[in-house]
Amino acid sequence: MTFSQQNSQETAAFLKSQMPFPHIDGLVILGSGLGFFAKELTEVACIPYSEIPHFPRSTVLGHSGKLIIGTTDNGLRIACMQGRFHYFEGHDIADITYPVRVMKQLSAKFMVVTNAAGGINPSFRAGQTMLITDHINYMGVNPLRGPHENHYGARFVDMTQAYDAEYLKLARKVAKEQNFNLGEGVYIGVSGPNYETPAEIRMFSTLGADAVGMSTVPEVLVARQAGLRVLGLSMIANEAAGLSDKILDHQDVLDSAKRSEEGFVQLLNGILNRLSF
Repeated sequence: MTFSQQNSQETAAFLKSQMPFPHIDGLVILGSGLGFFAKELTEVACIPYSEIPHFPRSTVLGHSGKLIIGTTDNGLRIACMQGRFHYFEGHDIADITYPVRVMKQLSAKFMVVTNAAGGINPSFRAGQTMLITDHINYMGVNPLRGPHENHYGARFVDMTQAYDAEYLKLARKVAKEQNFNLGEGVYIGVSGPNYETPAEIRMFSTLGADAVGMSTVPEVLVARQAGLRVLGLSMIANEAAGLSDKILDHQDVLDSAKRSEEGFVQLLNGILNRLSF
């Protein structure tokens, strides 16, 4: 699929017909194994991706492939993606970021993006959450490349504060109040699907990365172009290659997410309940 304004308008019109309210305030993207957060919402409409016109399909274990539209405890109206799309699945980069374009048309003002990542920073442990303060695009692609139309946003997008400074402060404050062990650092996005070699991890560490994953960067680039404020959270699923003797496996990602469920949901709820936009 190639992104077009007409397609996104058709998708937005369909979603409006299914939503329990006329617009949304924000988008929450739930990474591998993190889809459990959606059960916190009320006034829920649950729509499989397969039923949404022009939407791609999610094929990765731990991504259920449903759009949950509902309300948080403090009345925020959000669209919650239970599963995202990845470049390694064979999707075009425009497909990966298509939902962000659509949510902008539904009046979204912010995006909270979550992922499961490998910990490069030796102080991180499996199950810990990292607040993303910045990112490095090592995917070899950019969703902003190609013909430009002004309704997308600026052609040349400032990424000085890709992750909103006010949201970072709020996340730190909520974590402190909850006595939640919140790390923070730089996320590096790679294309995947293979896990990295120990040599690559050493290189990424030299570049200043604290965690590595196969998502997030494309969505953030498009969100910032569209003017959405962004908060990012990585669940550290495992220590990256070469930092332990463990063989890396996707099941570890799902297991770590399950163990971290209660604390992660509490933190995310605490942030959303005080989020401004």
